Amino acid sequence: MPSYEALSELLDPATTVLLTVECQQGVVGPDSALPELAREARSSGVLDRVARLVAGAHESGVQVMHAIAERRPDGRGANHNARLFHAAERLPVQQLAGSTAVRVAPPVEVAAEDLVVRRLHGLSPLAGTDVDALLRNLGCRTLIVTGVSANVAVPNTVFDAVNRGYTAVVPGDAIAGVPSEYTPAMIRNTLALVATITTTDDVLTCFKRPRGVRRG
Repeated sequence: MPSYEALSELLDPATTVLLTVECQQGVVGPDSALPELAREARSSGVLDRVARLVAGAHESGVQVMHAIAERRPDGRGANHNARLFHAAERLPVQQLAGSTAVRVAPPVEVAAEDLVVRRLHGLSPLAGTDVDALLRNLGCRTLIVTGVSANVAVPNTVFDAVNRGYTAVVPGDAIAGVPSEYTPAMIRNTLALVATITTTDDVLTCFKRPRGVRRG
């Protein structure tokens, strides 16, 4: 774990963005298409910790961005080149654009100043979406990655962020995957090699320091 001083330097509110990955009703909500993942995200406290991080970011002037995965009813633009995509097409709950399934799930709150970015394709919020351009326009240098899943979308997000020159920070207790023992193994053996691993409490402590000048 980094020292408070090192983490605090990384988490300058003027150059930091907090990203929630697929924290949407159809993924982590009560009527999830992926009930095992939803149970893990909720029973482990991960979703509550994401909500705490979002609330702390709102209070501290840190920009929040929510990455949502969705699809059109006709499936146009969606990937069909992996088993995961074919399995998703057969799920009883579909992440259809405009439906309840693609709304950010409570207790995570969306503020007026938050950015919500939706994608119709792929495995990562950064690949071929508006996220990278938005981050650069915001002056982002450090991207805090939270949400689901530690199996696919979270590591894809971290890798893409690092490849694009951002410093990735991952509160290890604010991401979830299945089975439950997979997440710490992924953090220890993969994410720790490319990202700064920390905790929700340590991030919130850094957020509570005196505020700098807010970005316009």
